[in-house]
Amino acid sequence: MTKTNGKISVTSEIGTLRRLLVHSPDSGLGKVVPSKAQDWLFEDIVHLETIRKKEYDYYTKLLLYFLDPEKIKGKLSQLDNENSKRNFYKPDHDAFFKSENVIELQWLLAEILEDREIKLKLVASVCAIENCSYDMQEQLAAFSSTQLAKVFISGSLTEKKMIFPPIPNFIFTRDIGITINDHILLNKPAKKARTREALLMKYIFFNHPLFAGYRDHVIELADTSHHFLLPKEGDDKRVTLEGGDVMVVSKDHLLVGVSERTTMEAAHRVINVLFEKKIVRKITVVKIPKKRDYMHIDTIFTQVKRNVWVMLGNFSKKAIKMEGADPVQRTLEGPKKEDRITIIQFNRKDIENPVYFDSLEELLQDISKNDLKSEEKTKFIYSGNNEFPYDAREQWTDSCNLLALKEGVILGYDRNDKTVEAFKENGFSVITAGDLLKKLESNEITTAEIHDTLILMPSAELSRARGGFHCMSMPLLREEIE
Repeated sequence: MTKTNGKISVTSEIGTLRRLLVHSPDSGLGKVVPSKAQDWLFEDIVHLETIRKKEYDYYTKLLLYFLDPEKIKGKLSQLDNENSKRNFYKPDHDAFFKSENVIELQWLLAEILEDREIKLKLVASVCAIENCSYDMQEQLAAFSSTQLAKVFISGSLTEKKMIFPPIPNFIFTRDIGITINDHILLNKPAKKARTREALLMKYIFFNHPLFAGYRDHVIELADTSHHFLLPKEGDDKRVTLEGGDVMVVSKDHLLVGVSERTTMEAAHRVINVLFEKKIVRKITVVKIPKKRDYMHIDTIFTQVKRNVWVMLGNFSKKAIKMEGADPVQRTLEGPKKEDRITIIQFNRKDIENPVYFDSLEELLQDISKNDLKSEEKTKFIYSGNNEFPYDAREQWTDSCNLLALKEGVILGYDRNDKTVEAFKENGFSVITAGDLLKKLESNEITTAEIHDTLILMPSAELSRARGGFHCMSMPLLREEIE
């Protein structure tokens, strides 16, 4: 059983990462069909084996090297030769790496299903959601905990027999919940395709020994009164929240996005409950256009260092270098009303007098200077180096969705060439995941010696799933930054 009462604490986006939740791509990803892709929130179908062996496996290896090196050191050549077996990466196999710092959700799910009462409750709940027959419910109740966890996630009884849809978005663990200081805020998904994953995570957070000391610190947002009577036009009054719209930028300051997936009513509820519990002192609402292009706020900006941010220039004071446009044209045309960003900051001690910010840059500069006490000038690295059309192209493939392993050391996709150029221009070293792993394995370098570095991950298939490494991580523990 996973270690009980492991410490949970996240007070920034950039403190050294010590523990996180992930989910390795499962067989359900390989069963997404074109006719259902958008219903299941995918833009395209992806090739599962490429994602597993040539892309996500690099992510797992790097996470282990930074967070749990004893699990991976000296094993790279052996793992690279395993080919079809891949038992090291399979949560249902005895040879699975079982790290208590790089924690696999399927493994946690299987562990709570060992409790028969929880097992029967979850079987009944999932079967109700998925409209299964009574006979199927009885059949699932007889499965082992390991088998059942796999079925709940992949939707498959066997490789050829599916009984309900997969939950391919489960790899985006950021959206299932967010750690705010020593509390966990559960999501309320906007789309039906994510209902089952929210249910599974609720049971894990409330029942797994890993979170035993934090059960009273798990926060669920209540639905709007009579929400089921609201007309479609009343969607903004629904309470929907996803973790990609929540950022802990300091122990006292939280950002909440209002987006395609997170409603204003959810932001309202978050502000009230976190202020009531005195979890944070400030909450800034960042309202972005409700477009699939953006989805969450972490698709348009993430933090790199206390004074460095990567962001999409569309929401910047800095004019985008549109091909063929002169300064007058750029000024006259400007952003359309529906493409503008609205930023409002609430302070717990003076909630009736919110502060407004004119641009995203102004907000991020304020965070760097006043919340994080940075004495250096705040820098912005722009998607596609702020050049049209590369800015939009590379934002679509998650140039702004980066995960900080520690301050200044971040993971991103290798396909965003212009953004990589922008990092180099701002003094960052750039290295591929493969080259870094070789250096770590040969003792040519240690993780402690890596500073101001963008690590490039293979991304031909992963990027088509529309989520970067910020999306594919739910930090549970980061060191506090000084």
